[in-house]
Amino acid sequence: MKARYVGGFYMALAASIWGGMYVVSKVLLNNIEPLALIWLRYIVALFALAIGIIATRQSWKISWRHFPLIVAIGVAGYVVSIWTQFLGTKLSTAQMGAMITSATPAFMVVFGHIILGERITIQKVLSTGLATIGVLLIVGMGGFNPSYRLGGVILFIAALTWALMSVLVKLVPSGYSQLTVTLYAILIATICITPSAVNQLARTSPTLWVQPSFWGGILYLGIVSTAGAFFLWNKGLQWVDASPGGLYFFFQPLVGTILGWLILGEVVGFSFWVGALLILTGVALVIKAS
Repeated sequence: MKARYVGGFYMALAASIWGGMYVVSKVLLNNIEPLALIWLRYIVALFALAIGIIATRQSWKISWRHFPLIVAIGVAGYVVSIWTQFLGTKLSTAQMGAMITSATPAFMVVFGHIILGERITIQKVLSTGLATIGVLLIVGMGGFNPSYRLGGVILFIAALTWALMSVLVKLVPSGYSQLTVTLYAILIATICITPSAVNQLARTSPTLWVQPSFWGGILYLGIVSTAGAFFLWNKGLQWVDASPGGLYFFFQPLVGTILGWLILGEVVGFSFWVGALLILTGVALVIKAS
């Protein structure tokens, strides 16, 4: 029981950090391309995780038979999901990014049943449907702005792939250090995106590299929202089942929406709140079912 509460706290804290990440990312993406930003974020995170492993004397070993699982986690979660999160946020708003990806818990119910054999109920099926409708309403909040609609669709893909990654993490043996698992998964993702990221970095304005605010944002994304939050999320998943564990992801849109309104001056429309209410209802049904 205690481990479940600690795991829930870790996941809620990670999701809250990601809520703030959307605001920081939206500001940085005005001057740098998504994959270039992700690459810089991962390089910083790799150094932070390596220091953490050395400082805490964690094991670096991962069995080769579990390596394909680490690759799947890295590609699904840290390449596809993170890239689509950044790209979708760039094309829309920080609030859309935080809210649409909050459908992740409902999708974790489906993947948890398919991959882990977790029990699925009518309430969980209904929650998935409500969350999906909520996502579609939020996608439509951009009105006739095609960029917002495209951004919403891309963010929907981000929610699906992050749910898949979160369920795959449950298959990693609990005896492995989560710092090590996270480091290897991010390393795989970094290798995958390096060719495209280098091309985008070459097109970045030279004046950007001398701006303290830019590096402050990179350090936040790399150390806090990547090395720190990824570790907290994966560690929490060790102690919490995938279906109810995904509920803590809802802390992300709450923080993201508030900060987007306070810092970026983003306007919240009626359809946005209707969609958010449907997602919240879907999450509440999962809580009841669990």
